[in-house]
Amino acid sequence: MSTTDDLIKAVRSGQLDAVRAALAAGAPVELADGHGVPGLPLGIACFLGHLDIVRELVRHGARVNLADNREPVSPLSMAIRGGKSEVVRLLVELGATVPPGMQTGLGAHELVAAQWIARRAAAGAVGDPEIEEIVMPRAFGTDTTVLEADAARAAIEAETQKKKR
Repeated sequence: MSTTDDLIKAVRSGQLDAVRAALAAGAPVELADGHGVPGLPLGIACFLGHLDIVRELVRHGARVNLADNREPVSPLSMAIRGGKSEVVRLLVELGATVPPGMQTGLGAHELVAAQWIARRAAAGAVGDPEIEEIVMPRAFGTDTTVLEADAARAAIEAETQKKKR
């Protein structure tokens, strides 16, 4: 069997070690599908929901974006069609561009948080962000829905302002 066949078989069966072995043996990470579009291994991993394999393929150079991520064979579209919202989130965190109006299966705040992680990684941020801990011993049972909605709205407004610049 060829390294290409080994890679596809390993991706389909979700065997991370076999994926690593096939890549180490020289299997192309941007293997083209039957229509000549590169990225078949990543597309399969996204559709099937193999998070670790998605990370490994991207680490080896697989592209998370096509010219148009609305294309049915884009990694983002494959994850959405497979109903794998955790893979959608990971792809966005890895830099996938979500076309305007595309339904990803993520909530607005989840999408903004994933985009924030991608921007932070692109800027070369290292380590966890500094987070202030607020201790409120007498606030047990307080409804935080309004606070969460305000935070999500503020993040969306910040994104809108950034796009206008």
